[in-house]
Amino acid sequence: MANFIENAKKYSINRRSFLGWTATLTAGTAAALTLPGCGLAKVDAEKAAALAGKEGEWITAACWHNCGGRCLNKAYVVDGVVLRQKTDDTHPDSPDYPQQRGCARGRSQRQQVYGADRLKYPMKRKNWEPGTGGKRELRGRDEWVRISWDEALDSIAAELKRVKEAYGNKSILTKSPIPSINAFGGSMTYWGTTSDGAWPKPQQFMNGGRSRGSNDRLDLKNAKLIVLWGSNPAWSSAGNPAYNYKQAKDAGAKIIMVDPFYTDSAQILADEWIPVRPGTDTALLLGMAHYMITNNLHDQAFLDKYCVGFDQDHMPEGADPQENFKDYVLGTYDGQPKTPEWASEHCGTDPELIRTFAHQIAVTKPMTFSSSSAAARTMLGEQFCQAFLTVGWMTGNVGKPGASISSNNRHNTQSYGGPALVNPGKAGGSTVANPLYKEPTFPGPDPFKTNWHGIVWDEAWDAVVKGEYTAGVRGKQPCDIRALVNIGVGNPLNQATNLMRGIEAFRKVEFVVSSAHFLTTTAKYSDIVLPATTEWEKVGGFLTGNPEMLIYYSQVTEPLYETKDDNWIDLEIGKRLGFDPKKLDPLSEKQKVFNQLAGSTVIKEDGSGYEPLVTITAEDIAELGVDGTPQQGRIGYKEFKERGIYQVPRAPGDKYGYIDYKKFIDDPEKNPLGTESGKFQIHSQALADNIKAFGWSTLAPIAKYQYVTEGYEETFTDYEKQVKGDYPLQLTTIHYARRSHSTLDNIPGLREAFGNELYMNPSDAEARGIHKDDIVKITSRHGSVIRPLYLTERMMPGTLTLGQGAWAEIDEESGVCKAGAVNVLNGGLCGGQGTQGYNTCNVQVEKYNGSIKLKPDHTWPQRIVSAQGGAK
Repeated sequence: MANFIENAKKYSINRRSFLGWTATLTAGTAAALTLPGCGLAKVDAEKAAALAGKEGEWITAACWHNCGGRCLNKAYVVDGVVLRQKTDDTHPDSPDYPQQRGCARGRSQRQQVYGADRLKYPMKRKNWEPGTGGKRELRGRDEWVRISWDEALDSIAAELKRVKEAYGNKSILTKSPIPSINAFGGSMTYWGTTSDGAWPKPQQFMNGGRSRGSNDRLDLKNAKLIVLWGSNPAWSSAGNPAYNYKQAKDAGAKIIMVDPFYTDSAQILADEWIPVRPGTDTALLLGMAHYMITNNLHDQAFLDKYCVGFDQDHMPEGADPQENFKDYVLGTYDGQPKTPEWASEHCGTDPELIRTFAHQIAVTKPMTFSSSSAAARTMLGEQFCQAFLTVGWMTGNVGKPGASISSNNRHNTQSYGGPALVNPGKAGGSTVANPLYKEPTFPGPDPFKTNWHGIVWDEAWDAVVKGEYTAGVRGKQPCDIRALVNIGVGNPLNQATNLMRGIEAFRKVEFVVSSAHFLTTTAKYSDIVLPATTEWEKVGGFLTGNPEMLIYYSQVTEPLYETKDDNWIDLEIGKRLGFDPKKLDPLSEKQKVFNQLAGSTVIKEDGSGYEPLVTITAEDIAELGVDGTPQQGRIGYKEFKERGIYQVPRAPGDKYGYIDYKKFIDDPEKNPLGTESGKFQIHSQALADNIKAFGWSTLAPIAKYQYVTEGYEETFTDYEKQVKGDYPLQLTTIHYARRSHSTLDNIPGLREAFGNELYMNPSDAEARGIHKDDIVKITSRHGSVIRPLYLTERMMPGTLTLGQGAWAEIDEESGVCKAGAVNVLNGGLCGGQGTQGYNTCNVQVEKYNGSIKLKPDHTWPQRIVSAQGGAK
């Protein structure tokens, strides 16, 4: 700590100096002007302003990335400059009442906000021309020219008017709702399940709606066995989930983890690891079901009372009695029993291991059976969801302490179940709907709605290039996309599948505009780039992570350079389109935050309902300069702002516990589920019909194993004769500790800590003559990337993994991505309800002998755009 303080004294600066000096940075000087460990400009002693001797304050700063934790992040601010960060120390840490501690990603946000590669000014491509797009082929490799905000906004409005007049509103493609464009007549939009994988529709038809995720986290300690399927909370849901599972383990629960990769979470938590090939989880579950049925280990009484479709005697009215799950598993009608040996041929799991696994989940009670979305982010992942729920229900572990079948354990629901104990209020503000796209496609209020017009993510770039998209039962519909508007939407070019086709689409249209913090992949291939503020530069807001806490963050620093808030950008575009900003959004950002504050609620101490969280006085309202009414709550406004977090203390036996489906189990007649029968639907013809209506594939009404595009069977040219094809390996694209999706991939410190290697089993490397630390080329049917190789027995043979979210760096000559952006490899393959098949991808790997000299990622030049022009 003493060394850090001395360094802070030596290199500290004030905000005005910081802005002045960094504004003139060039790519050549950026490396020399880096303050150790934080990404600020380094200043000599003559220019340094000694901030260390001044009093600062700790301000709650947003940790806004979608990593699942969203933990408490504090910034120490002196004269508007953040000198250091810390995390939760608001109360003593304990298993029942844990601190909300940040991870390496959250602790790197100072480097992000003050990064030398921040976009500082509005920019346009040097060779962009209004109307035609100019030299479109130079998108992604053109020079940049600094322009004023007026020029940027005027140009955007002019292009939107031109495109609408010439081609209509459906020629404008946006991701998120943009009030100004909605008021202008709307736009074509993207849709898709993304993080949820294939879970939305099976949950809608089999559960009657999404379950709460699991029982309450304190109830995990009552479980004797916990199965975590495809879950790696140590990386994908940083914060407390892994810690919560560790408490259950310490209390005596056995933990089994199912995954192709023996993850960091498995090293910490697992008593047993069940390896399974990507996309074949359904086969594994069917093999388990066969063992349970043939050994009479399933809970027949539970299935008879609470489920329909398990056997011939309990089928839905009007259904074919032969289409029951039990007879399918036994092979009664198709002649193929789904034995552990049959399952092993597909999933790769040893038959004896399948038996012991099935035996444990069948006889151990209470048992928690929990899946993330990873195994459902596959082609036709709906069949996995069907199988997972069915096998789970066969054990009868529902609605009891320590027992739950939870079907979407991801992000902030990892290890947490039940409704939130503390909630923010509604912000209010813009209500301008897209007149062309008024309802979500999934799950949607009407499961058979067919008049939607949005383009599914997997098909988006093909639709732009080919001029048609799939519209459910209406089949292929024409489209003519001329403009891509990416304002306040993240990094869609990088994060959607079929990235190489995406680049082709970006270079085809007439106009592309993006707002961003950095020159992300999406911004890089745009015509006009707008520098956006981070959450640290906004007026404040709220973050909901796990259901026991609410974070209230404040503005940390004034907007840097010429950055502007995305909402301001939208309103300014709206003005130029002829709309009154007050009608587009009648509330200020400050008023919206206050509305959320005033409307925040917390569960009552007796658990009977909710009450206001915050006490707000007339003096508080006057000081904030907003409209409001004084109120009485649990915590005073000033105390809440200073602490930055309200967390509900927990203890065993408190009034806040939650058992998923308890009311239904206690009295299914009085508390039916929202399904056709009011029970769990093992057989659902409505689900099968709905999936067919999407227009890409078919699904059986019960869990069956179907071969899928780029599944295990397609690693062969002849599966029956076991002849391997050109792409014999299976790649999964995991959430990686270096970043949250694609956010933070540009932070040098995180790049150095997490190298983004290809994880491979040594036996697969030996068969290809490649060795530790080689640079390898990974090729799929859709593209190629190069990466350093990391050999480990933790990978199941025949499978590979590479972290998702790396910012694409495409070599224009060879077409190879040197950054390892996985969506270069993942094709735009549509199936089911439009599920993104990120974890079904066939590849080949070979030693790379090309011309690209791949240096460690943290040594790469940052994407710094100078004020005069030229992306370096």
